Amino acid sequence: MKLGTILASRAALAAVLAIMAGCAASPGGAHTALSPLPVEKPGTAKPGTAEPVTRPAISFGAWKAGFRGRALAAGITAPVFDRAFAGVKVNEKVLELDRYQPEFARPIWEYLDRAVSDKRIADGRAKVAAHRKTLDAIETRFAVDFGVVAAIWGIESAYGAHYGDIPVIESLATLAHEGRRRAFAEPELIEALRIQQAGDVSPDRMVGSWAGAMGHTQFIPTSYQAYAVDFTGDGKRDVWSENPADALASTANYLKRYGWQHQAPAAVEVTLPEGFDYRLADDRTRNNALGWEALGVSHKAGGALPASNEVTILLPTGAQGPAFAVYPNFRAIKRYNNATSYALAVAMLAGELDPSANHGLSRTMTWPRNDRPLSRDETIELQERLTGLGFPTEGADGIIGPNTRAAIRRFQAANGLVPDGYVSAALLERLRQGG
Repeated sequence: MKLGTILASRAALAAVLAIMAGCAASPGGAHTALSPLPVEKPGTAKPGTAEPVTRPAISFGAWKAGFRGRALAAGITAPVFDRAFAGVKVNEKVLELDRYQPEFARPIWEYLDRAVSDKRIADGRAKVAAHRKTLDAIETRFAVDFGVVAAIWGIESAYGAHYGDIPVIESLATLAHEGRRRAFAEPELIEALRIQQAGDVSPDRMVGSWAGAMGHTQFIPTSYQAYAVDFTGDGKRDVWSENPADALASTANYLKRYGWQHQAPAAVEVTLPEGFDYRLADDRTRNNALGWEALGVSHKAGGALPASNEVTILLPTGAQGPAFAVYPNFRAIKRYNNATSYALAVAMLAGELDPSANHGLSRTMTWPRNDRPLSRDETIELQERLTGLGFPTEGADGIIGPNTRAAIRRFQAANGLVPDGYVSAALLERLRQGG
């Protein structure tokens, strides 16, 4: 919802909020259904569980034979298919990683501590220095700031050090055969085969993560097909090469296609005025920078808020944590990975790698580090209790989406709490007590 300049008065705010109360967005869709925080990988998380193993109805050989027919019907040649699938089998590591469900999500401050660590900054500055000519050329061509491209490179693969070693055909074939993710995996497999058929990469070099994300900046095959570019001019879009130019240019192309605004901020830390209406800290409430300043929102580092007509207020940990004004570039980053913590990490790291583009995101900001995230079971309980108390969440799935946050805000407002939509153990305890 765009509010524009009508937010210049408190009276207008009240009227708009009354309208907003009845139009909570559905949690469906490609982005809103995702968890707001990246989860730990096996071996680094707090204790978690694995989903029950469900055996596929057919053998891998039978699935492969059926898929071969579908691939050939889609235009893949028999020699390309047979070469790509030579020796491919079910990869148990992929199944383990796919089924793993961590008990707790990582708190945002822990994620940022690791994603924007001293080592990642130092390594990034060295990589920027080594590849500055290429990064500048990419920025000139795509009008995407080199700092954000380098930051995504650092967060996705530690600047190419760890972009996965699982054969992409095998990982996607494993997921498709297992069945639970067939709707995702089979189209990705077809595109992976098309990439090989085009000669961009040989089967032995086409490696990536357990879910098929590839190269320095972790493109899945369909995204590769849509956005990857041959920046070096060698006739191949090689995102796996020791030379990261194609991968970095592809990332810039992706961000450009999703509306990146050159030399504009993604997010700035702000100070909210006393009496701020926390119901306005919602992605659907967009205002221009002057409108927010008229309501008392100020740039924490001083000076005016950067100009934009599409600014929202973000409170990742509610009223007790830092507040941010976020801009269209923030939403462009979230198209790459739809997690608030990821987008903040990219924006913060970009400012460290290109100090001229640092818009006031400090690594010393104060987070409520004594809080803990709820487990999935606790989140389901929270949703069920909210619904039982007359604040329906439209389902109890353990995922905090816009419907659940809207229900939390209604509960908070009805019980004299700050309506910031923040999920916490204290909120769950309040719900257990009946409000």
